[in-house]
Amino acid sequence: MRARIAITTVAVLFGTLTACGSGDTSNPAPKDDTPKASATPTGERQTGALDAEAVATELQKTVPSLKVTVVYTEASDPNHQLGRPGGYTSKVTFSDSRIPAKEVEFTDEHDLTRGGSVEVFDTAAAAEKRAAYIRKIGESMPTFAEYDYVQGPVLLRVSKILTPTQAKEYEQALAELS
Repeated sequence: MRARIAITTVAVLFGTLTACGSGDTSNPAPKDDTPKASATPTGERQTGALDAEAVATELQKTVPSLKVTVVYTEASDPNHQLGRPGGYTSKVTFSDSRIPAKEVEFTDEHDLTRGGSVEVFDTAAAAEKRAAYIRKIGESMPTFAEYDYVQGPVLLRVSKILTPTQAKEYEQALAELS
């Protein structure tokens, strides 16, 4: 009986992880380190569209421990939301060097708990909706809690392993982008 409960619990947790973006990232787009077009303070590319990588680059100026690890494509997005109706228009994950390696030693190298992610949506309402969904999961299962900050169409997700003071640095950096 206990084995059945344990297996059921693991299955539920795995399904929730996948829904939250901590799922399989075995085929993420490799990080391209070639220089990109300069981002403006709001994270806009020269085309005028918000871009998660540009937002992360701007955040890194205030939080230098941030390092982009994956720039997702439609094919590599573990949530299958990139470019889809109601989904985000761009997404990156990042690591934060202040997170002790022992805290994340059994996680995938692109897992959100290693730092966080930036998701950009078409509208602020869509970003808020996604943040509310993620917060609800964290409230019902504290294992999946995280810091979530929304600024316009940008959702910044930050690992709960960081201290509240460290997470606040991300919140302030995001607020300064607008």
